[in-house]
Amino acid sequence: MKIAKQEAPKLGVADTCRTLGLSRSTYYRHKKELPVTCKSSRVDSHRKLNSEEEQKVLSYLTSERFVDSSVPEVYATLLDEGIYLCSTRTMYRILKQHKAIRERRNQRRHPKYKKPELLAESVNQVWSWDITKLKGPSKWSHYHLYVILDIYSRYVVGWMVAERESASLAKLLIQETCERQGIKKHQLTIHADRGVSMRSKLVAQLMADLGITKTHSRPYVSDDNPYSESQFKTLKYHPLFPREFGSLEDARSYLQTFFDWYNNKHRHSGIAMLTPKDVHTGKADTIIAQRQDVMISAYELHPERFVKGQPKLKRLSKKVWINKPRAA
Repeated sequence: MKIAKQEAPKLGVADTCRTLGLSRSTYYRHKKELPVTCKSSRVDSHRKLNSEEEQKVLSYLTSERFVDSSVPEVYATLLDEGIYLCSTRTMYRILKQHKAIRERRNQRRHPKYKKPELLAESVNQVWSWDITKLKGPSKWSHYHLYVILDIYSRYVVGWMVAERESASLAKLLIQETCERQGIKKHQLTIHADRGVSMRSKLVAQLMADLGITKTHSRPYVSDDNPYSESQFKTLKYHPLFPREFGSLEDARSYLQTFFDWYNNKHRHSGIAMLTPKDVHTGKADTIIAQRQDVMISAYELHPERFVKGQPKLKRLSKKVWINKPRAA
């Protein structure tokens, strides 16, 4: 009597690894590292076109008759004439082999805009300005807030709120702010986005007369004007910021109080927790030195409480960039 031979049940990878006490990642890692003993040579399909047939297809596609036609158009035209050469996919493959594929239509190309790379090593070297909308008392009504910011100190050197966006108002604000800050020719660069007022002839002519270099953000790039955007966020996320303003005078009254707080009392994380006025008036090094003395006194009194040794406070950055270039 013959006993039927029973095959042992096959285990999957997970069960086998669990039995051997291995992780599946170890199994797959070692499997990936195994040397490949042989490579299967690719055999050409019997359906492949021979060289003469490929040349015939290429001659049709590159002929003067079809030079401005797409592959599907050539395919359909030849079918109407009772000619079948190959599929459209094969036509594309043959064109690719002979480097004959490109955009046949004469399309407009977007120009490449240079990335603005601006460096400020002191106050009144680089300003950033922008315009934002504030909600008015009724639906679809709003006011326009113009803000000019020194990117080194984060100090708001000039601002204005108006009922409309206007190049003449922007020109007036920039001119008055430069006079108040004592800006000399070829001292300042002003950066802005690509709004209508920012690119207006009035503003451009004023900057040329004052010897100011103007730069603009690239189109559709949201982070080319980061300091103005950050300042607007601080404004609109302030706990006391109203949902809407009852009138233009109401907006001016609130903004007067806000910018006084922002410049003189707000401790900014980007400038070593100093106020913008401290940096703009040159008091930053003195204040940081006083803070350091306080920390050293505390360290000498209880050194065991400072596990990393004598504390060192964060220093004010001496270089402020818009789009810092990458190191070579």
